[in-house]
Amino acid sequence: MRSSRRQLRAVARLAAWLLAGAAPGFAAAERSPAHHAVPPTEDAITVDGRLDEKAWRDALVVTLDYEVRPGENTTPPARTEMLVTHDRRQLYVAFRAHDPDPEAIRARLADRDQAWGDDIVGITIDTFNDERRAFEFWVNPLGVQLDLFYDDLSGSEDSSWDALWESAGRLTDGGFEVEMAIPFSSLRFPKSSGPQTWGFDAIRFWPRDRDYSFRSQPQDRDRSCYVCQFSKMTGFAGISPGRNLELNPTLTGGRTDRRELGEPELEAGSADGDAGLTVRWGLTPNLTLDATLNPDFSQVEADVAQLEVNNQFALFFPEKRPFFLEGADFFQTPFNVVHTRQIADPDFGLKLTGKQGKNAIGVFVAEDATTNLLIPGSQGSRLASIAEENAVAVLRLRRDVGKNSAIGLLVTDRQGQGRYENRVAGIDGLFRFTDSDNLRFQFLGSQTRYPDELARQLGQPQGDFDDVAYRLAYRHNSRGWNGYATYESIGTDFRADLGFMPRGDRSFWVAGIERQWWGEEGDFWSRLWVGSDYDVTEDQSGQLLEREFETWGSLLGPLQSFASVRYGRRERFFNGRSFEESFRQIYFELRPTGDVFFGMFARRGDNIDFAGTRPGKQLLLEPQVRWNAGIRLKLSLNHTFDRLDVDGGTLFTANLSEVRAVYQFNRRMFVRLISQFLDLERDPSLYAFPVDARSQDLLNELLVSYKLNARTAFFAGYSDNYRSDDRFDLVQTNRTLFMKIGYAWVM
Repeated sequence: MRSSRRQLRAVARLAAWLLAGAAPGFAAAERSPAHHAVPPTEDAITVDGRLDEKAWRDALVVTLDYEVRPGENTTPPARTEMLVTHDRRQLYVAFRAHDPDPEAIRARLADRDQAWGDDIVGITIDTFNDERRAFEFWVNPLGVQLDLFYDDLSGSEDSSWDALWESAGRLTDGGFEVEMAIPFSSLRFPKSSGPQTWGFDAIRFWPRDRDYSFRSQPQDRDRSCYVCQFSKMTGFAGISPGRNLELNPTLTGGRTDRRELGEPELEAGSADGDAGLTVRWGLTPNLTLDATLNPDFSQVEADVAQLEVNNQFALFFPEKRPFFLEGADFFQTPFNVVHTRQIADPDFGLKLTGKQGKNAIGVFVAEDATTNLLIPGSQGSRLASIAEENAVAVLRLRRDVGKNSAIGLLVTDRQGQGRYENRVAGIDGLFRFTDSDNLRFQFLGSQTRYPDELARQLGQPQGDFDDVAYRLAYRHNSRGWNGYATYESIGTDFRADLGFMPRGDRSFWVAGIERQWWGEEGDFWSRLWVGSDYDVTEDQSGQLLEREFETWGSLLGPLQSFASVRYGRRERFFNGRSFEESFRQIYFELRPTGDVFFGMFARRGDNIDFAGTRPGKQLLLEPQVRWNAGIRLKLSLNHTFDRLDVDGGTLFTANLSEVRAVYQFNRRMFVRLISQFLDLERDPSLYAFPVDARSQDLLNELLVSYKLNARTAFFAGYSDNYRSDDRFDLVQTNRTLFMKIGYAWVM
């Protein structure tokens, strides 16, 4: 208890010092957003990266006059103009990016959404002018596309959103030029026969010794919202997305050969083929309907390698399947109640998303052939499965409140053919009561029933059971300092089986403060910040699970470098024992050249052996290297070294490596090789149950991809797995050949 009081006093002293030392907050002059009229055109534009058509001579010209990073609304070191016009079918955007040193421009061929780190220009568009959500369209100097969806209410960007649009770019003697043609059928906007007003931001990313960002309007660092600071453009009278009907049939085929360890050879599998159909229909300019029949949800990219050794809770893997990614931002809430990877093998799906006035709506239904479960707990989580189909339904409603706030409703329903069911319903909201302060909340209730036999096996309640979860979070973000305080409670019997909530039966609170300084011209650093927080976690019976104090410092510096150090002390309770722990960790990254990236995370400190319920000392190292070998070839290496020492010796040493090599023939075609290798050594004498002294796993994947656009694509590939343990050397356990082709008809 003395330790806890000392930590609380330390937090209080640090907070007092931070606040006392804070300079008066920077207050940018109040500015009304600039308004620009976008002239229409009837002249043809060929998207080739050459701005030589008459339409561009008559277009709106917007200059990017503000360096907002690392400078604060200063004059940019490079000049940039954005040109905008439109006809009845498409929005046309172009950029002239001048450069004082054209040889320093970073431009590489890449797959769509993979050109980050290059010079990039783009436009972000708030088509509903509600200052809450926006479409983002970016292009590098070679015309590689990046598109995202930005939600200002959650502060998140969704790079999985893919639109159908054209782009081209070319290097010039004095910089580069790009063109974009964005069909109105790829956007959502209010229905109107007259002129419309849209919010927008024109941006240029200029990576040199530091990461520079130029914009078309100033950025107030004392305002925590982004879209609310956009400029406005008016025009677009009479535009319409048209019928906006897209048909995307797919054909897949493959064969997998398998064998168990100890068998002499692989057993040949049968060749399988299947056809599916996905339909996307713009019912109105505001509402989109997506439907899929007999979908192919096979992934064409391996999950990022993660160590599954000495983990207390289930690992998170992101969604990658196109149908579920479309409009996924509609279903995001503070608690992760909707995580569609829980839908393992669907036969069909139907989704409706859109916005009408102040109301946003998201609905989807699906039928899943497998019922996967994540059973949460206060000290660990478990995975389970029911061999039966289930039907899924999700409803999300959100209404804008005031200028930058919102309130929402979420309902999920999952029912199996037997006696399984899970329902979750609740409300959430975000209220911005100053430019820098906001309050976010969510309250949920669940009702669940597991089959009796499964409930007995997993130690879950018999029959129907229910519980609640709620969360309240305050956050302050301003130029000089940040602060936050959060309280959440998840009931013992609360279940969100369609989401990812591995930690249950707990109450948690945290409070923290962070002071930050911004560098000026001539400083070797761009940004410096220090902070500290304190948190306490208990289960619902009041048993302390964790009490932790952390403090940190971070720095942005030259060579696009970032460095962060962190120190913490905590008391943890696990499986009837209490543990006193301390840890130190450091992370840094830099780009010594525009083609080479290096990063390193290191952690040294106390950790628990969860299998043996005993204290240990952990050393965790995670280096990563990326090299752009010219404009076509990209190589990367990520490695994890994890060692845990306990009384008596080293419990385990794990080495996990992932190598990726991508050769990009052009903007549409690439070949990629991924290899993941795990080497795990254990000391069997230190375990209370049998383990292998050494085991190895090797995954290889070769993929050839050709994409005409985001949904017209051809994939062909090969993958295999190898395993070894104390009995067998590394041996191939499966191999797969696969092919997928999809074509998008737009009507």
